[in-house]
Amino acid sequence: MMQHGARLAVSVCGTLLAQLGAEVALVETPGTGAANTLRRAAQVRGKRSVTLRPDRPPDRAARDALMRAADVVITSSDASPADEFRAQPRQIVCDITAFGASGPLLGLPYADALVQAMSGLADTTGNPQDAPTLIGFPFCEVSAGIYAAAAIVTAHRVRRTRGIGQSIDIALFDCAFGALPTFLPFHVIGKPATRSGNQHSLAAPWNAYSASGGWVLICTATDEQWRRLCGLLGREDLARADGFASNAERVARRTEIDAILQNWTRTLTVRECIEQLSGVDIACGPILTLEQLQKEKNLAHRGMLTPLDDPASGKSALIPGSPLAAAIPRLAPSLRVPQPDEDRAYLEQLIASRSAARAYDGGRDGGQAGSAPPLQGLRVLEIGQYTTAPLVSRQLGALGAEVFKIEAPGGEGSRPWPPVQGNRGYFFAFSNSDKRSIELDLRNEGDRVLFRKLLRKSDVLVENLKPGSLARLGFDANALRSLNPRVVYCGISGFGMRSAYPGRPAFDTVVQAMSGIMDLTRANGVPTKAGISAADILGGEIGLLAILAGLEMRDASGEGDAIDVSMQDAAVWATSYLWLDAPRERSVMVRCADGFVCAESDRARLASLPGLVVQATELTSSLSRNAFVEAAACAGIMSAPVLTVSEAALSPQAMARQLIVEKSTPDGRKWPLLNCPLRLGATPPAVRRAIGELGEANEEVQLALTLESA
Repeated sequence: MMQHGARLAVSVCGTLLAQLGAEVALVETPGTGAANTLRRAAQVRGKRSVTLRPDRPPDRAARDALMRAADVVITSSDASPADEFRAQPRQIVCDITAFGASGPLLGLPYADALVQAMSGLADTTGNPQDAPTLIGFPFCEVSAGIYAAAAIVTAHRVRRTRGIGQSIDIALFDCAFGALPTFLPFHVIGKPATRSGNQHSLAAPWNAYSASGGWVLICTATDEQWRRLCGLLGREDLARADGFASNAERVARRTEIDAILQNWTRTLTVRECIEQLSGVDIACGPILTLEQLQKEKNLAHRGMLTPLDDPASGKSALIPGSPLAAAIPRLAPSLRVPQPDEDRAYLEQLIASRSAARAYDGGRDGGQAGSAPPLQGLRVLEIGQYTTAPLVSRQLGALGAEVFKIEAPGGEGSRPWPPVQGNRGYFFAFSNSDKRSIELDLRNEGDRVLFRKLLRKSDVLVENLKPGSLARLGFDANALRSLNPRVVYCGISGFGMRSAYPGRPAFDTVVQAMSGIMDLTRANGVPTKAGISAADILGGEIGLLAILAGLEMRDASGEGDAIDVSMQDAAVWATSYLWLDAPRERSVMVRCADGFVCAESDRARLASLPGLVVQATELTSSLSRNAFVEAAACAGIMSAPVLTVSEAALSPQAMARQLIVEKSTPDGRKWPLLNCPLRLGATPPAVRRAIGELGEANEEVQLALTLESA
């Protein structure tokens, strides 16, 4: 595989594929790499290095030869345009850009901060009375890099089974917009969806509370969790009281509830809060700094803290390891850090041998292109709730797998989350497209029998229950392997099944607090969660990639796998390059007449723009957003308007990319659904259906399994 592109997403993609065992050749250009030698070492670890100067004809020829010989080319045509490249037959070419290969913003080389602004992400983070806050690490680049790796593994499967290559179009904008399912429901019903500090837009209580010695995150999402919390507080009277009994009622009275919790936490230390809350299975955690993470016991327990040695400078550092290696025990990623251009001779020999031996016999974006989705014929079972496991199976469904969502009696907890249409919430619909619901009570032996039959006929089982829940029902990894040796099982949890905190529940905000995301994301100096469920989403994306890789390994070896994804691993790894560089101000928010603008500049440079007023806490301008962007462009400053979620959803770019599609359920209701960001050219994914009523597939599945066993 050849990595040739300036975007961080290209490096992220190449790194993940190298961790999965691919041989990745990194093309380095003198004078354009990371100034920090340790940061370069982190980005090249496990890869082959060749240094090529585009102004030298021999180096251009070497680059072209490497491109022709590679099975996969990863590039970023907007940030690092190269000479026109004609892909070879059966070759996979993945282009990661800010806005993709279509739409009115095609070709704009926007960096992560401006994509956060244009996609609606920035407007969802921070305090509602203040300026929007950028997520403190390049979420869009990291997310796009993970999805690109998943798309490449999928395309590899297609080439292996059908003999065709294809192009892949990954847009940071698509990936960022796809991270908004907790906010889009409000857009659908015409209500504003914006930032809420450390609260959750759909659940309460959910916030950061001050305690002796620091801050503690407390998160609840169900009525049962609320009742347990009330018992701990000695306020059983509130558990079922009018105005407090349901989640919707609590969201409306969150200020009152936050005051009750704050009065309790301020009497305790952070540790005491966590001990007592954990004792009644309430998700909670401290807010950790990057420095504190270097001694975090769960990261150490899972082998996620690894030494980095740079041979060029002789420097060393401790950085996050591979979330894939922590999840898939059979992986052993290389820790080799090559010197610049160290592998030129090796790669020249490899190119020569491949050119002599290779005989392509298929077509690119042709052959059987479009004849079937990439994962057609695979069956996926999901026992999921909220975001992580549902995200995984939703994308697998769009790629063509048959997906059954197994729900307990009464349905998954987010089914009724408001706003709703009929008896289903829009968040639930956004999170569960391309699935059919099966209602099973796995505490009941009759339903366990049906589950066993389903599992024997399935390729993937993905779940994000509290660690140990399936095992207590008789379905630990060994039992699953006994039932189906070829099944790829993936459990996703806050801290992993193999954890220093066994059985500890965790929601997204807790993991953000314990992974450095909140330390890096600050509103007026206060640690603040990303408005989107960043840790959930990153955990789900890593789970998706791990499952796709697990299927490839299964097909090669004949054996399935047990994958243990930790959201904390994924989130910490996503912030890893900031462990080596002090966080710096990447951009500035300016309050304009009709909203905010994000400018890639420092305050001093912006101060020269006409009409700008520099205040103690913010910059203001009497211009409209569009007028300010034009004025900044005249001064050589790149900027973009901060769009609200609704503005982003209705933007020409989102419409051109069809980021929201509409599908109907048998009851005649129409549901808006998120499109799939993995744009494979020859075998494109497709969102085909909205999830229906609880247990919609029970009769059909029972009949099919009866016939199969007859």
